[in-house]
Amino acid sequence: MASAPHPGSPGWAGLMEAPTAGPGLPPPGPEGDSDGAGSPSAHSSMTTRELQEYWRGEKGSWKPVKLLFEISSARIEEERLSRFVMYQIVVIQTGSFDSTKAVLERRYSDFQTLQRGLARAFPEEIEDVAFPKKQLLGNLAPGLIAARTRAFRDYLRQLHAIRCVRRSREFIDFLTRPELREAFGCLRAGQYVRALELLGRALPLQEKLTGHCPAAVVPALCAALVCHRELERPLEAFAAGERALERLRAREGHRYYAPLLDAMVRLAYALGKDFVSLQERLEASQLRKPGPRGLTLKELVVREYLG
Repeated sequence: MASAPHPGSPGWAGLMEAPTAGPGLPPPGPEGDSDGAGSPSAHSSMTTRELQEYWRGEKGSWKPVKLLFEISSARIEEERLSRFVMYQIVVIQTGSFDSTKAVLERRYSDFQTLQRGLARAFPEEIEDVAFPKKQLLGNLAPGLIAARTRAFRDYLRQLHAIRCVRRSREFIDFLTRPELREAFGCLRAGQYVRALELLGRALPLQEKLTGHCPAAVVPALCAALVCHRELERPLEAFAAGERALERLRAREGHRYYAPLLDAMVRLAYALGKDFVSLQERLEASQLRKPGPRGLTLKELVVREYLG
């Protein structure tokens, strides 16, 4: 039996995928998961029995993550001619020790943008959720800052208690998008160490918020793979890729599936790992979805969070 061609050899097929949507690539996060939240793709090669076993496993393994929101502090920030208050939000998973608590900062206008988006999407669901009103004067008074700190804490807790809201693009973007956008910007600028630092802060929270849709974190995991690979850390890159592939189980039609497999084949070969099984998966995917050469993983990743 002839041995499988290795990456870069004359017999290596490389990455073959149908053209992407062009400039209008699906956005990252939950809204970019066009196959449906957490569902196998239409191109899945699983049999009916395998799909049934897959869904039973998913149903038994995934449990909603309970999160606790706190506003740990507030500080006055000066920017050019304006002054405003930055609220530090701490998000902790309850029920067990959480070594990956998230710490992020948002200002009143960020909360206001969230409220407006949710009011458009879920007017009835959030009609009883109180939002602190804007005041023209006295916004920097210690008493008002303290009152708003408590109000924003209660606001976030009430929102998270509403199932459709905590799964919404608006809520998840409020908590993760600024950090992810900065991380991808650093990646595009070649600042890979800084990008990994930001991804390390944002990814754990994104995973907690999107347990119902595991593929939502794939762009960020692939960004981590690219950063580690550019920093010549193949083991870390491969580990990030394995996490991403796990979240694409039964999702062969996902836009990241083929580019990720192609990158993983090359990493596995360089590390002396089993690349043949990965190559076979890639070839099977190409047979189900033939087409001209698509984007590489890095080319796909750098297009995220451009808007």
